[in-house]
Amino acid sequence: MAGLLCGTKRKQQVSDLHEEGKNAINAPLLPSGTDIHPEDTLLEENAERIMLDPTSRENPKFKDLLKVLIDWINSELEEERIIVKDLEEDCYDGQVFQKLFEKLSGRKLNVAEVTQSEIGQKQKLQTVLEAVNDVLRPHGWTVEWSVDSIHSKNLVAIIYLLVALAMHFQAPIRLPEHVSVQVVVVKKREGILQTALMTKELTSTTEMMMGRFERDAFDTLLDHAPDKLNVVKTSLITFVNKHLNKLNLEVTELESQFADGVYLILLMGLLEDYFVPLYNFFLTPESFEQKVHNVAFAFELMQEGGLKKPKARPEDVVNLNLKSTLRVLYNLFTNYKTSA
Repeated sequence: MAGLLCGTKRKQQVSDLHEEGKNAINAPLLPSGTDIHPEDTLLEENAERIMLDPTSRENPKFKDLLKVLIDWINSELEEERIIVKDLEEDCYDGQVFQKLFEKLSGRKLNVAEVTQSEIGQKQKLQTVLEAVNDVLRPHGWTVEWSVDSIHSKNLVAIIYLLVALAMHFQAPIRLPEHVSVQVVVVKKREGILQTALMTKELTSTTEMMMGRFERDAFDTLLDHAPDKLNVVKTSLITFVNKHLNKLNLEVTELESQFADGVYLILLMGLLEDYFVPLYNFFLTPESFEQKVHNVAFAFELMQEGGLKKPKARPEDVVNLNLKSTLRVLYNLFTNYKTSA
């Protein structure tokens, strides 16, 4: 009799779960075509699960964002012989995030190299995410990820984390701007599953993602005194030509002529009075990557000369971002304006 009662109870539980899942699927706010997996309906009271709406997966900008992030990870972890093909399937256990964070930060984490059990994977994730959060939080990043969301293969949480790491560590990539997706949020309230559709912004503008919320003189200049912009540009052109003329070079357009990094490198050699070996940079760069290499190398020379690390990203200069180029050149101007 006891066995019969237990069997009946288990059948009732299964029936309840089936009914609960069916209610979630049939909920009026749930977009058609959304896949609800059994685990998505097994929620504790007041818990929630977020799923990406299938239509968002087909968004070209979203696909572009995925490709950029995957290519970046594989480039960073090439020496580790780690190849990522699918963010959800390859990042959930913490191994990729561990190796990526260690490579970017230069910090070794005290975690097991290989963990097969769910408990072990979550423990590794906990350690990795604590280290990541300690680095990102002080710089204004909102934590949009957790151990449970990453381990449950929540693609939105995984992307949020990767974007934050890429921007904070100034990855040599260009993320597509203003990428948003639709997500289905499933919550359990008083034993009933409720669904809602929300929009999540995965990327904004490059400057906002870089954490440049403070406005500087160039923001004010461009917004409120554009008529004075030519005066500033003329002063900077006069400054750079004073030195580049020694090599029979002349600048007339700041944003375009510094975009490949060659003039920046030569200018640094002139300002610091040394010859830059031609094998250190591309004298006639053709690809975007070669131009980024040149600008990044020029930034290294600036830091070796005692200047602060430029706020601009090499990619910003290569992409003809006027404010970024002005910031870099003005930094040189203020430090070397008395140079002969």
